[in-house]
Amino acid sequence: MSIVQVSGLVKNFTSHKKQPGLWASMKSIVHREYTKHTAVDHVSFTLERAELVGMLGANGAGKTTTLKILSGLLHPDEGQVNVMGFTPWERKVEFRKNISIVMGQRNQLWWDLPAADSFLLNKEMYSIPQVDYERRLNALCEILDIGDKLHVQLRRLSLGERMKCELIGALLHGPQVVFLDEPTIGLDVVAQHSLRNFIQEYNRLNETTIILTSHYMDDIKALCKRVIVIDKGAILFDGALEKLIERFVDEKVLTVRFAAEVEKQALEAFGSISEFRAEEVVLRIPRSSVPHVASEILNRFEVVDLNIEEVPIEDVIRMIFSPKS
Repeated sequence: MSIVQVSGLVKNFTSHKKQPGLWASMKSIVHREYTKHTAVDHVSFTLERAELVGMLGANGAGKTTTLKILSGLLHPDEGQVNVMGFTPWERKVEFRKNISIVMGQRNQLWWDLPAADSFLLNKEMYSIPQVDYERRLNALCEILDIGDKLHVQLRRLSLGERMKCELIGALLHGPQVVFLDEPTIGLDVVAQHSLRNFIQEYNRLNETTIILTSHYMDDIKALCKRVIVIDKGAILFDGALEKLIERFVDEKVLTVRFAAEVEKQALEAFGSISEFRAEEVVLRIPRSSVPHVASEILNRFEVVDLNIEEVPIEDVIRMIFSPKS
């Protein structure tokens, strides 16, 4: 049985619509206008134990709202959700002891206390046995290389160090399901790489089910074999990362390096030129034409190297979420 089951999930928000100006403000006292916004629109999917799934979408697509419903922070308007056999918004103690949510934009640990003090508080809140607490804390600190910072006031730590402490606090009780919402946001390249390695290793060793949202495609490429793409509250794609490219892009990238200089005009007939130098060209070619085009180029020019690749995933995501004219 799947550890997470979501069926027909809907969440609407209503906001007060106010026109600018003093007269409009006076009118709104007597007659208010409201706007209804559907943040999650009949979303359905399942997750198996130990899956590490990426959730992609533009700002406001519904990713964070979905995670908040799955973790019990929000109540949906329609639909069914089952996480480890529990209905999240019922907030049963056993459910809360087996899930965790980390939001990169918000601190869960006490800002004015050292992380070690917050961890002790978590230990009591989750009734973690002393032996388990020490074992997990030591293991997590060693993997994240943060042990020497536990007794420093949280506000004095760097963003990367604080994020490591947030992860430790979220994992001390050994949750079965973890929701990570933008865990690497704002971090430098080194800190991002460190956290990616940790998440991957933690998932492998503990077989924890993890849903990850991120605006950094490096996070998704490094960690997730499966992605769920959400657009305007609805699921646009759910499947293997490499299939996402095939689904939305009917091109491949052909990079050719020549033994001698080649005129740009001589290459324009083969495809769309995205980069050109006298002895190298990068072409966008329809998938069905790649074998023919590659053969023609090899026959007509002296080629030193020829490489065929998929369109970069960053470009695919940009194409999916770019405003349609």
